[in-house]
Amino acid sequence: MKIATFNINNVNRRLPNLLAWLERAGPDVVCLQELKAAPADFPATAIETAGYACLWEGQRTWNGVAILARGRTPIPTRYSLPGDPSDTQARYIEAAVAGILIACIYLPNGNPQPGPKFNYKLAWFDRLIDHGRDLLAADAPAILAGDFNVAPTALDIYPTKSWDNDALVQPQSRAAYRRLLGQGWTDAVRTMHPGEPMYTFWDYKRDRWRRDAGLRLDHLLLSPAVSSRLAGAGVDRWVRGEEGASDHAPAWVELV
Repeated sequence: MKIATFNINNVNRRLPNLLAWLERAGPDVVCLQELKAAPADFPATAIETAGYACLWEGQRTWNGVAILARGRTPIPTRYSLPGDPSDTQARYIEAAVAGILIACIYLPNGNPQPGPKFNYKLAWFDRLIDHGRDLLAADAPAILAGDFNVAPTALDIYPTKSWDNDALVQPQSRAAYRRLLGQGWTDAVRTMHPGEPMYTFWDYKRDRWRRDAGLRLDHLLLSPAVSSRLAGAGVDRWVRGEEGASDHAPAWVELV
């Protein structure tokens, strides 16, 4: 079973890229982020024609998340992250697929920092940590997959000082990620590739794709009940090099 996460950066604009990747890579489950589409504008028909049932929480501007499943129907369990009923940003959706609870995550970027957006990022991270603890306490086979908007260590960003003030690499952001892992989640891509950068994001500016000036922001975290099934993990870098590509590439895990 192959499960992937992909920040699509506008699902309608990148629909040809998405469909080409689905056909070539053949993932069984896909978590999409940054749909940039209102609920009624999500291209469900085209995706279903490609063989994938869809579950989505759309929103204009920068948000929106979706779960796609090939040959299966995802059973929704949550359309938002618990802990703050006033939060209306579409950043979390959760569903059961083939006996696994799949959480699709689009964690706030947090820039500029310091400030309200960074405070929101850290508060959202705290809520995710609380929910992750509840999932583990229930002994649920679960995967937290998505764009976490954090490069966890120096290995997860190309050698540079230009990002030093960015929310993606702040000590508070990295500490929150470590606290989440400390509950017992397995960072699948880093576990399978302990010494490689495994970038998933290359900014459009400053020729960063050609220079491989990337960051690893997209993660798949496995609960203990799933991590024992981990057989492979990687990043489909070729997707970032296609015409009209998102600034992210899909990351994925394979389970046996």
